[in-house]
Amino acid sequence: MSGDADRSGAAAMRLRPHHLLCSLGFRGLGYSPGFAANMAAILGTLRDAPETRVALVPEPDSICAAFPADQPCHCGEEAVAERDRQVLAALGMAPGESAAWRDLLRRAARAFAPPDLGVLCATCPWLPLGYCQEGLEALRGRPGAGGTRRP
Repeated sequence: MSGDADRSGAAAMRLRPHHLLCSLGFRGLGYSPGFAANMAAILGTLRDAPETRVALVPEPDSICAAFPADQPCHCGEEAVAERDRQVLAALGMAPGESAAWRDLLRRAARAFAPPDLGVLCATCPWLPLGYCQEGLEALRGRPGAGGTRRP
């Protein structure tokens, strides 16, 4: 896919577009301890190295890879695919296109307001906790400030 490597030829981290929004409110909760630890590690890498190139891919990614095998996976659901399409469109990006993590956060701060998450993420089990809305509010108040918290 286009955009999977940066100018140096290094591979970009691959994330589903909607995981950009999930990253804003992640607090260490997850579908399993292994899933939460994997997501915390990925987001820690991005927080610590915001210049990391990230390719937005509308397919299972490094976060999905740790989804518990004993639970029904939502990765193939149409609602998740539609969420990915909507996020890409709002960011003005094409599937597989990459940008630095800090730039993706800036785009997200401009493209989304907290009420948008109630529509985009209506089927997400974490939405009622309000963490992603809080994270987006913080990001919009300080674009490029990081957007992810340590769990």
